[in-house]
Amino acid sequence: MKHAAISKSICFFKKYILTRKTVNLLLLFILAYSLGAAAGSVEKHFSSAASSSSFPEEESAAVSAEGNWGLSFQEDGQPPVGNADFEELAQYDAYYAEDTDEKVLYLTFDAGYENGNTEAILDALKKHGVQATFFVVGTYIESEPDLICRMVEEGHTVGNHTWHHPDMSQMATMDAFRKELEDVEKAYLDVTGQEMTRYYRPPQGKYNEANLQMAQELGYKTFFWSLAYVDWYEDDQPTKEEAFEKLLGRIHPGAIVLLHSTSSTNAEIMDELLTKWEEMGYTIKPLEEMTG
Repeated sequence: MKHAAISKSICFFKKYILTRKTVNLLLLFILAYSLGAAAGSVEKHFSSAASSSSFPEEESAAVSAEGNWGLSFQEDGQPPVGNADFEELAQYDAYYAEDTDEKVLYLTFDAGYENGNTEAILDALKKHGVQATFFVVGTYIESEPDLICRMVEEGHTVGNHTWHHPDMSQMATMDAFRKELEDVEKAYLDVTGQEMTRYYRPPQGKYNEANLQMAQELGYKTFFWSLAYVDWYEDDQPTKEEAFEKLLGRIHPGAIVLLHSTSSTNAEIMDELLTKWEEMGYTIKPLEEMTG
């Protein structure tokens, strides 16, 4: 991956040299406490947001340029109908799937906090030679620099999921919208030594036309999804059978798949899931190949 060697060197320096020589035990303790509190705040926010909103995959579709991203599945194996179609989204450099008959899919993960499942997911991706995109919040970069570095080193793309995971449709000004994204960019640069790829996913799929235009003006491409399932409740995880029912039955040519890296089910099934998609004739490509 571009600049991977530079990023690896910077990650190594930060991990093995900088922290050992310049940070005393007291500062490390304070830093760990602060990051733990921040990560807990984001985890709580993610959980409350999921509990207070309906699952977007099951909402009825109404062709609209704004609202909560939702999908209506008409037939298994075929692309769902979204709130907006390919052409409506394209004018803002936004996507929810690729308009193709080719058996290709694009794998993405949303990461708001770490609970020990990402390593297994990365192991499975590496085993299959799959490059995915991880949309992360800013506090995740601060609390999990080693995982961010591993993602980059193994060829994955790290995308922007905002700093605080707010309802971005309520951001009325460009200054407020920009800050949510730029703060993440700065944290990523500090950890990896390279500029962040300008891929953006609106938290909870909440957006409006003005948001899409703001993201475009900042040089971002916006990514929704065409396949997801309820995998984010940490204490109420779907079974392996429930996961496969959705992720195999509803996969379709050109799909952008959204999974959560906090899901223990996803970590457990990832190797087998990738194998099954491959057996179905699908090739898993990075988002870069969709956008050119």
